[in-house]
Amino acid sequence: MGKKVIVALLLMISFVSVKAQTAIKDQKPIDKIEDPDNLASEYFSQIMGVALSATSNLKLYQFVYDWIGTPYRLGGETKKGIDCSGFAFELYNKVFSTLIGNNSRNIFSMVNPISKDELKEGDLVFFKIGSRSITHMGVYIGNNKFAHASSSKGVMISDLDEDYWRRYYYKGGRLLASLRD
Repeated sequence: MGKKVIVALLLMISFVSVKAQTAIKDQKPIDKIEDPDNLASEYFSQIMGVALSATSNLKLYQFVYDWIGTPYRLGGETKKGIDCSGFAFELYNKVFSTLIGNNSRNIFSMVNPISKDELKEGDLVFFKIGSRSITHMGVYIGNNKFAHASSSKGVMISDLDEDYWRRYYYKGGRLLASLRD
């Protein structure tokens, strides 16, 4: 990478971090991080392979970015190790100020099932891997991509069109309106 690109990325990360810290200090809930120069949007678009728009929730992408590479640990709920439902729980708690269940099956009971072509940023995706019941989940981030805690690689971004995920995909889900308020 060229020096200019590295400097621009570091400035963008600092900008997003300062905005997030300022929001925490001011105790104001923020739904979106302001990004007047689109630096954060461009950065996350490149890193995550998702085309972000002016309405994209940068707080969601910042959260995912901060957790990428966190190792997998069944029942884990910290950056020392986390599982798929723990990751979704933390994301919904921190990004949307919403508490959801603590395992993929009971979280599925909290959503309206939706088709794959209806998925939007922040929706949940569920998988049945080698089982008749839901065994894995992630959070949809756009462009057929979802963030999740993989048992082999930890927190990562995958594509729903990859053969593996296409084979085991069960349903998408949007949190019931009564739980979002």
